[in-house]
Amino acid sequence: MADPAVGALEASEESHRSPHAESFWGLALGSMGVVFGDIGTSPLYAMREALRHSRATVDPSVAVLGVVSLITWALILIVTVKYVIFLMRADNKGEGGTLALMALAQRFVPRRSGWVLLLGMIGAALFYGDGIITPAMSVLAAVEGVRDAPGAPHEIARLVVPIAAGILVLLFLVQARGTASVARFFGPVCALWFLVLAGLGVYHIVEDPTIFRALSPHYGIIFLVDNGFLGFVILGSVFLAVTGAEALYADMGHFGKKPIRAAWTFFVLPALLLNYLGQGALVLHHPGAHVDPFYRMIPQPIYWPVLLLANAASVIASQAVITGAFSMTQQAVQLGLFPRISILRTSETQAGQIYVPQVNTALMIGVLVLLFVFRTSSNLGSAYGIAVTGAMFVDTLLFFVIVRFMWKRPLWLALLASGGFGLIDIVFISSNLLKIPDGAWMPLALGIAIVVVMWTWTRGAQILTDKTRRDSVPLIELSEILKARAPHRAPGTAIFLTSDASMAPVALMHNLKHNKVLHEKNIVLTIETTETPRVSDDNRVRIEPVNDDFKKVIISYGFMQSPNLPKALGLCRKQGLKFDIMATSFFLGRRSVVPSAQSGMPMWQDKLFIFLMKNAANPTDFYKIPPGRVVELGTQVTI
Repeated sequence: MADPAVGALEASEESHRSPHAESFWGLALGSMGVVFGDIGTSPLYAMREALRHSRATVDPSVAVLGVVSLITWALILIVTVKYVIFLMRADNKGEGGTLALMALAQRFVPRRSGWVLLLGMIGAALFYGDGIITPAMSVLAAVEGVRDAPGAPHEIARLVVPIAAGILVLLFLVQARGTASVARFFGPVCALWFLVLAGLGVYHIVEDPTIFRALSPHYGIIFLVDNGFLGFVILGSVFLAVTGAEALYADMGHFGKKPIRAAWTFFVLPALLLNYLGQGALVLHHPGAHVDPFYRMIPQPIYWPVLLLANAASVIASQAVITGAFSMTQQAVQLGLFPRISILRTSETQAGQIYVPQVNTALMIGVLVLLFVFRTSSNLGSAYGIAVTGAMFVDTLLFFVIVRFMWKRPLWLALLASGGFGLIDIVFISSNLLKIPDGAWMPLALGIAIVVVMWTWTRGAQILTDKTRRDSVPLIELSEILKARAPHRAPGTAIFLTSDASMAPVALMHNLKHNKVLHEKNIVLTIETTETPRVSDDNRVRIEPVNDDFKKVIISYGFMQSPNLPKALGLCRKQGLKFDIMATSFFLGRRSVVPSAQSGMPMWQDKLFIFLMKNAANPTDFYKIPPGRVVELGTQVTI
């Protein structure tokens, strides 16, 4: 999956391309790798896992028809109806994904709602929880194909995990170099993969065309009714066929709605359905193939080429998750859900080419731990799905807000529109909850930990802001005081960074108190993140004169953009604010926070917040400020 996983393919901030600037079919082809990489590798294991649970007590033909029917209608109802038809209409200036949807909902909900923010946190946290499983699951399932490869030595089975680990380690190590040079091949490789999936399916459907009966939903319903609780358990495995569905929504910002919809409707969905039908036909004709239907359906002469293609597709799917995690982190930092994190660019021309060292390291460690703990894709299947179902349910709840408040539909219609999807989500969530003892607790535990971090950071930042505001002097009041008692004036321009432009910055107050000096020109600078993905250069800067001594400058960035202060300040010249950046000093306030039992958070949360503050990226690097022009003034604050 890839919650805005356009990292390898986005256009630059300076010349951000509209999806319509590229050819329609070029965008549809490009979406094959980034958007459909995860769901495209599901045939490697989804059918196998569902049949593995069902064949113990059910007649083989009934089990096959029932499982294929459930997979077919899961793809239609969840992916096609929910995401392609409905959720893709709820875009935030063309962008999708949980955080984009959260930001959009916050703009239209009657008053800023804490529960909308919490839903966004939960959705983002579940994405990370799922993000450590997808690479391990996809790559391991692909590598496992060497066990049945013609001519492969029997000892190869013992090397599956080391080979998968080697591929994944290499994949994470190359992230620092960027993927722009290979990203152009992602779409064609995955397009070839889907053609192979369709071809293999047709090859076996010819053996037993009766498998087309599985297109009728009543086979799935009968299967569930006849199997009772076991059928409910099997739904958790059936859901593996739609993991990655939310990527259609998350990645539409780059590729556009129409190319993604066209690629899914006319290419990806038919290829997937043909392959699942082909796997079903194979098992009907050769019941022993249920142990691994995908690899058993490959003819011997082309086994190795298909195996290599499967591994390439799994690497692309994993790459989409990794770049999606980078993009999600950037959005979370910009929206204030995470402290500042070092975000490096690996391309001078593509804004989406970013690398987040801390996230990359954490993902690599998590993926390798999962790989060596679970060791097989069947075991990993027990942990897979719970985070995805949770993230989908969050999308459904936020969709209710959009229908009710943005589209201004009646309450009954909003409940009807989201209630049907919510019911499907709850059924799959309930089934996947049964996997908790078998490993599903891991992504849930990681998700809960990330929600705690996000909530602690946002709550602590708000407490700190409120306390600073209470202890500060309004800028207008300070300017009147300085008129009565003028301090010594230093030549040049001073820029004071602050989160609240209406109050005198802490660094300014300390400069006056200790250095007893005021520069000739003083700019109170605030950087704000909008609830839209991008802000154009024309709307980047607002200048508000206070008096002859002070001017307020507000610089706005979208939540998918990275701040660059020197470049933004260069735009000020167009509005008449002229200064030489090499004769300008940037004053930053550095706060040393001390925990207090009387604050708004428990002591353990105070300590966690302080830890996050200490490990946040240096603002000089984060905002691209020339380090030789920065002056930091510290103060101690109790929270």
